[in-house]
Amino acid sequence: MKKKLNVGMVGYGFMGRTHSNAFGKAGNFFELPFQPVLKTICARNLERAQAFASNWGYEKVETDWRKLVESPEIDLVDIASPNDTHLEIAVAAARAGKMVMCEKPLGRNAAESEQMVAAVEAAGVANMVWYNYRRVPAVMLAKQLIDEGRLGRIFHYRAKFLQDWTISTDLPQGGEGLWRLDRSVAGSGVTGDLLAHTIDTAMWLNGGIDEVSAMTETFIKSRKHNLTGEVAPVTIDDASLALARFRNGSLATFEATRYARGHKALYTLEINGENASIMWDLHDLHRLEYFDHKDEGLLRGWKSIHITDREHPYMSHWWVPGLQIGYEHTFVHQVADFLTALGEGKSASPNFREAMATDDVTDAVLESAAKKQWVKVRAR
Repeated sequence: MKKKLNVGMVGYGFMGRTHSNAFGKAGNFFELPFQPVLKTICARNLERAQAFASNWGYEKVETDWRKLVESPEIDLVDIASPNDTHLEIAVAAARAGKMVMCEKPLGRNAAESEQMVAAVEAAGVANMVWYNYRRVPAVMLAKQLIDEGRLGRIFHYRAKFLQDWTISTDLPQGGEGLWRLDRSVAGSGVTGDLLAHTIDTAMWLNGGIDEVSAMTETFIKSRKHNLTGEVAPVTIDDASLALARFRNGSLATFEATRYARGHKALYTLEINGENASIMWDLHDLHRLEYFDHKDEGLLRGWKSIHITDREHPYMSHWWVPGLQIGYEHTFVHQVADFLTALGEGKSASPNFREAMATDDVTDAVLESAAKKQWVKVRAR
């Protein structure tokens, strides 16, 4: 019989749903050394927490995260609450000897992330950050092709993540549901929310980033704050653009915005190498576009690879070839990889230290935008 692993979840919003679904489904599709148990959900609103627990199958409800962390029943603390809570909860959980999984970004800045890394490493507890786009099978295949050297020397990396949900001038800032527009809670705007995803994927695929030159913009300068009722300055970035140089010498462009009308979640990346190129689009996430210069001239061109065959990453665990999977499966893959690594005594990626490296880059982006100059990314 598999050993049970009791999960304590902090937060019941969008990410709390994706994580809960992943813990519930992973054991159905992957042969894992542990059986996740949805033991306790923790949130400040008792009534809604109880409804969430009933819907997702949590055994208990708690309104104080400290009691959750201290509970001897809990093996793993999963942090799916706003960014300003990550540091305190993660440090307390690590000191209590709990495994810790945390939503991205790890901290509101790299200084917070550094404290979280120190806590989990001092305690020797397993840890992971939910950068789920790594676990899209098509993106995982891109990683495999790059690692096999099929692209050769990498010259260019370009990525963008576009949304449009904050354009309205009537939209308030702060409070439940809109805390991402409050810098004191979120840490930054699209740089830490969307650009961080593109940077994490980029460094995983192409290595570390050496320096950046960036600009940011806040298009609507003031909004009513939900908690105070007063009109206050908007201090998060609505748009963020960065040029970057990787340590391997390749060049990159990154763009993130919430002001791209017509785009709800357009995340694309393209990598150009000496021998081949790759393109991927979240809106068509089960496909990888691939160009190989070694193909004969008559047939040379971009090919669209439908990522559904059993040979493709993760797909042998799902349906028959030709039937695709979606966004929610990336979180299932992350749980499966975390538990598999745990059973082997290994660290699943990205761990807290890797996620801190992403925060080092986003910090450099914000610093560059403020100073209007190139900034070196902190080397650790």
